[in-house]
Formats: sequence, C-alpha cells, structure tokens
Amino acid sequence: MTKLSVIEICAGAGGQALGLERAGFEHKLAIELDPTAAATISLNRPDWKVEVGDVANLAVFDPKSFAPEAEGQGGRPIDLLAGGVPCPPFSIAGKQLGANDERDLFAWAVEQVGILKPRALLLENVRGLSMPRFAGYRQHVLDRLGRFGYSAEWRLIHASEYGVPQLRPRFVLIAMKAEDFRYFQWPTTTDQVKTVGETLLPLMQANGWEGAEAWAANANDIAPTVVGGSKKHGGADLGPTRAKRAWAELGVDAYGVHDTAPPYAKRPMTDFGPKLTVEMVARLQGWIWAKDETHKAQLEAEHPDDHEFTWIFTGGKTAQYRQIGNAFPPPVAKAIGLSIARALHHEGEAIERDGDPQADPIYKVLRAQAVRDPDMFLTAAQIIQRTGLELDDPEIDRRITLLDKDFEILKDKRTSGLAYRIGEFRAFTGQDDHARHEYYRTSISRVS
Repeated sequence: MTKLSVIEICAGAGGQALGLERAGFEHKLAIELDPTAAATISLNRPDWKVEVGDVANLAVFDPKSFAPEAEGQGGRPIDLLAGGVPCPPFSIAGKQLGANDERDLFAWAVEQVGILKPRALLLENVRGLSMPRFAGYRQHVLDRLGRFGYSAEWRLIHASEYGVPQLRPRFVLIAMKAEDFRYFQWPTTTDQVKTVGETLLPLMQANGWEGAEAWAANANDIAPTVVGGSKKHGGADLGPTRAKRAWAELGVDAYGVHDTAPPYAKRPMTDFGPKLTVEMVARLQGWIWAKDETHKAQLEAEHPDDHEFTWIFTGGKTAQYRQIGNAFPPPVAKAIGLSIARALHHEGEAIERDGDPQADPIYKVLRAQAVRDPDMFLTAAQIIQRTGLELDDPEIDRRITLLDKDFEILKDKRTSGLAYRIGEFRAFTGQDDHARHEYYRTSISRVS
C-alpha cells in the first residue's frame, strides 16, 4: 500500500512522528522550535527533512509551498497535517489565557488547513482545552474547518486506553473531508495495560536491587501523567504537589530524576522510594530508551518484539527528560494514525455523523448575527430564543464573559438588561501585527 504523506508541526522529540510512521505515514517535513528535540528526530531519522525554528515564521515553514497547486506537488495534497501545538494556553495548571497567550498556535494551525488542503488534520493538546472555559474557542475551530469543507470531531483520550502505563489525558481533534470522514472511527481501546511495577521491574532490577520485586508489587497501578515541564522551571521533576503524592503512593520519589537504577552509591534512597531514571520515564511514555546506536542495536537483538518504539535522545539528563515528558506517546499516535489511514483508504464500514457539531451554541448565535449585521446587538432573551437553551440572564452573561477571554465582546446596557455583540477573535491566526511576533523576538529561548 502506498505510504501516506504527513507534515508535522511542533514535532517535539518525535513521539507522534514515530507513532505515525509505524501507522504507515511518511514525513515530508517535521518542524520543531527546540534545537535539542529537533536534533533527536534527525539523529533517529537522518533522511527526514527537519526544520528548526518558529513554525509560524515563513522563513522556516511556508505552507503554500506544500499546497496541491504548488510546483512539484502535482495537484496531490498532503495526506495529513499533524501536530501537538503548545499546551500552556489551555493547561489547567496554568492561567488558561487561551487566545491571549502568545504561545497559542492552535487557531493558526487550523488556518493552515485552508492553505495546505490536507486530506486530514490531527491536532492534540491538554485536557484543559475540553473544559467549558474554551467552548467558544472550540466552536470557532469547528466553524473554520467547516468553512474549509472539513468535518471534525473532538475526543478526550487517555494513554492508558492504548496500552501505555500512564493516565495522560489528551484532547484530540480529527478533521477530514466528508467523503473520507465517513470511514473514520476512533481506535479501539484496550484494558490490557501493565502497571508501573510490571513495566519498570526489569529496569529497577538492572543493578541487583534486592527490593525491586517488593517495590513492583506495591507499584500496582498506572502512573500519573508524566510532565516535561518548561524551560522556565528548573530541572527534571515529576510534577506538582498532587502528582508527587500520587507517585509516592506508587513508591516513587518524584523530587527529581536519578542517573541510575537503585541501589545508589550516593544520595541514599528516601522514604518515598527510588527515583526514576530517564530510561524509566521513557518506558512509561511508551518509548524504549536507547543510549546510542550500539545500545539500540543490542536492544533490538535481545527484544525484537519491543523495538518498534526504540528511540535515542540527544542532550543531557534534564533535556532528555523534558523531551520525553512533553511527548505524545508513540503507541497512542500509532493507534490514531492507523484509524486515520484506514479512513483515507476507505476501509471498513462508512458511518453517518451529525452534520453540525456543537461546542457552544451561544457563540454560534452571536457569530451568525455578526455575519448578518455586525452592528446589531442581541439581548439575553434573543440569545435564549435562538439557541433554545433554558438559561436565565445571569447565566447567559456568565457564559459570554467566558467568551470575552478569547473574543472581543461588546456589551450594551439597556433598560431591559444587557445586549451583546461579538467582534474579532483574539488568537494569532497569522496576523502581521499580532503581539506574538514581539514576544517570540524577545523570548524565544524561553518558549516551550
């Protein structure tokens, strides 16, 4: 079967890329901001074209050059545009600035669909994007994709549903032309997942630690979400206070990452238990960590059934940990990639979906009115009537206040109450005068 082509943006260290490759996709281009992560992809796949820099900089990536009508494309579209765009704008642990966060690239990525015209789109982000706070943002995305001629669907998935021994919820967007999307089905989940103890026991025993089996018996659950952290916050660390408590229940000291498996010649083990190594963290993300090409060949020879996601990481311990922790688990990417590939090949039974997916009916009503008459305001009563929602005026105002975080909202106080009008989307979608450009010019070394 002919390989399907993919362009991957915000590719990180290659977790999604490796999974998509295993699903039958061939990378025409991968773009990553962090030089160390990009070097990891190039080390493992030296024949891939990897660009380093800000993906929204035309000097780094010009989508028009990959459009079907571009010279050399021969009228054939890229099969898949994929990426894991920055998470901080939507993270529950952050300020959830959404469209007002200079790092936000989700809306920009959606706009590239209108230029590249790929057969399919795959974007993933943190669970926070699925929250009510971003209902209007999600509706804007669905509406834009609909305008480009694509059907789309969101789903919250967990890595453990696909055999990765870690919770790791991710919010995934899939979009395709209707004739292909009819064949798309989300991948089948599994309840066959190893615990942390089962997964890491061989690595914990590597130096002869006598307590390894007892430790593994206690670590009888999946891991909390592994976090890579940002360049602004110190070194390798397994997460915030709540996550550290969850790790402690599994017998893991989450206050750092160790260089070796126990027992330790230096820095004795704490009451929490052993620290994980970078290799162990990689295993919990679905990777098989290899020190170098010799080590990789050795692993593949000793464990031929486990070599599918073997990967070498560049940089020191903290840099490797950050790359691994920020990655999309390769087994999850493979499962989703296989579902996309089947749909593009029209395999299986076609299914019918609702024609107009809804994320925020209030946004839809306000936007539709803005298209018809951009100067007209709608009262809460009019919004309730047009949406069919059984809400009172204060609840309408509360929901519109959430919209105001991502869109320009004008309010008109009247004797009967407030009236509303929606204006511009605040997110970066490619504007030459957006504040993002100055932020990246002065702060690019700190962006993660």
